[in-house]
Amino acid sequence: MPRPGMKKRPARRAKKNKVRAKKPDPLMVGGERPRPMYVDYKDVELLGKLTNRHGRIVGRRKNGCGSISQHAVTQAIKRARFMALMPYVGD
Repeated sequence: MPRPGMKKRPARRAKKNKVRAKKPDPLMVGGERPRPMYVDYKDVELLGKLTNRHGRIVGRRKNGCGSISQHAVTQAIKRARFMALMPYVGD
């Protein structure tokens, strides 16, 4: 029971579970994963889309990659940074 002079707290609503549509993997070619999985470290335009403005590698949930694709992307970005094709930090 609420005390006299106290406002009653509004009832909490149950959160609805929204099912999100899975993003398409940006590395898929024609709906299939290329075998062997390889991302060219010289393709700076593609790698730039998979990093944020600070230069950090974007996680799998954000960019839609699978785990195998994300591992290949990470290796390619690290190679491109080492070869001075991409910056280690953003602007």
